[in-house]
Amino acid sequence: MSGDHLREYYDQRAREYEQIYERDDPVRQAELAAIRTELRARLAGRRVLEVACGTGYWTQACTDVARHVVAIDLAPEVLAVAREKSLPAEKVEFRIGDADALDAQAGEFDAGVAMFWLSHVPQSRLDAFLTQLHARLGQGATVYMADNVYVPGVGGDLVTRPDSEDTYKRRRLASGRQYEIVKNYHTREQLRELLQPRAAELRIHFGECYWWSSYRVDEVA
Repeated sequence: MSGDHLREYYDQRAREYEQIYERDDPVRQAELAAIRTELRARLAGRRVLEVACGTGYWTQACTDVARHVVAIDLAPEVLAVAREKSLPAEKVEFRIGDADALDAQAGEFDAGVAMFWLSHVPQSRLDAFLTQLHARLGQGATVYMADNVYVPGVGGDLVTRPDSEDTYKRRRLASGRQYEIVKNYHTREQLRELLQPRAAELRIHFGECYWWSSYRVDEVA
């Protein structure tokens, strides 16, 4: 699946995206609150590069504690929704930006954030994504990520393809349009294997609906 396909999907979904955070589920809401609390603690006073910021839901959560946030996304419509939040211009800058070209982002950063993005990265590009993220942030920077735990029946049908190591979610939007997007669900063991060789102070927490992780960059290629 191309990046253009994913961008089109999120452009089409922009106005309904944040409904995923409003589900009437006490467990889900408690885990989102825990993610928000830890995110704010990890980013306090930091200069943050947020990758694939989407509608700015998590940008807004950390704006008042971070020193500065550069939040990037390739989908113009989701950035339009993010900008409607009217976050303080002296603290937050929304930019069109590619998660595969982070070296193009000007600025000095000592923290990186990727919320609900890692699952969209094809398996074959995981190492490359983390390598360029760490190189852009520098050794000692803080990284915070969160994403979905696989829950059967939630978020569309899970699809496998015989010619792909990735899994996909089939999703139907309110307009009736249907998309299949890359959605890889990582286990605790897979995340540890991926992150441990290049992370210091690695923390991984798995809930029923979400996982979240923080660490310091310990290796820069």
